[in-house]
Amino acid sequence: MALATLKNVRFAGMATCVPRRILSNINDCPPSLRSERERLVRNIGIETRRICQEWQCLSDLAYDAANRLIDQLGWKKEDIDGLIVVTQSPDYLIPSTAIILQDRLGLEHTTIAYDVNLGCSGYPFGLHLLGSLIATGSVRKGLLVVGDKSATIKDPLFSDAGTVTALEFRENSNPWFFDLNSDGSGFKAIMLPVGGHRNPVKFFHLIPSEDEHGILHLPTDLILDGTAVLSFSTQRVPPAVEKTLAYANKKIDEIDYFLFHQANKMINETIRKKLRLPEERVPSTLKEFGNTSGASIPVTITARLREKLTEGSKQLLLGGFGIGLSWGTAIIKVEEACLPELIEA
Repeated sequence: MALATLKNVRFAGMATCVPRRILSNINDCPPSLRSERERLVRNIGIETRRICQEWQCLSDLAYDAANRLIDQLGWKKEDIDGLIVVTQSPDYLIPSTAIILQDRLGLEHTTIAYDVNLGCSGYPFGLHLLGSLIATGSVRKGLLVVGDKSATIKDPLFSDAGTVTALEFRENSNPWFFDLNSDGSGFKAIMLPVGGHRNPVKFFHLIPSEDEHGILHLPTDLILDGTAVLSFSTQRVPPAVEKTLAYANKKIDEIDYFLFHQANKMINETIRKKLRLPEERVPSTLKEFGNTSGASIPVTITARLREKLTEGSKQLLLGGFGIGLSWGTAIIKVEEACLPELIEA
């Protein structure tokens, strides 16, 4: 069942934390790559990225964001009974990062806490998952952590961020609408081929090879089929948006803002133009924050819409897409939400 409606769920607030360290895709690359990188930046639209320190993990960013949000909401930690972490860069392979965060944040032992392995599509899926627990009464107040530590110095695309969204039970809240989809036949388009049980790490996987630009690569590095991802994103996302609007019985003009996963400029502009959306209703953070995986929608909300969302109610359409392959669309209404300023750590 791809289409779903959730009732009695309120978007209480959201906080975003990014690393202080900033990398320039042009100024911080090897001189031999400068001209090529300048052309690439024009295509992908990413000038700077945020990258964690060696010791930092997603959970560190999420810890700072959660504490700030809980404090500004005025929530009592003993009232929070749900914590879901959507990430593909956990602190450890086992145990769950959510359970570690439960303890660090001082939440009760009765808190439902677990991880979900999703990346760029993760925010709509996470909202649906935690929202479902709240709608059924299993959870009254919950935190959704979405983010990744995926930035590297050599890769010009990915950036690090951690976000926390607070949801709570509120009777007769505006319904939320979802369209969630998966297509595992395209799993090789974005993958880490080495490191799981199918292909465990062996000693030779740790021996780097040098490309024509003198950049070192490892067999454990991420594989990204750009052509396949471009085709998938631009073909799947626009129909999913139209399908969700029809399911919710809403017209495009009724949506205040469309927030898509920040993949790259070429993909996002193609999606926007296919849907005939004006630029001012499709905010972007690619230039300053790059592709922050599942966190990119919350990062964009914080960086571009924080003040607007605290002024009154706004109807948002959220579209995440990527790894799996998977894609999810959600229509939610945000009103009187708590949105702290961007946190740097």
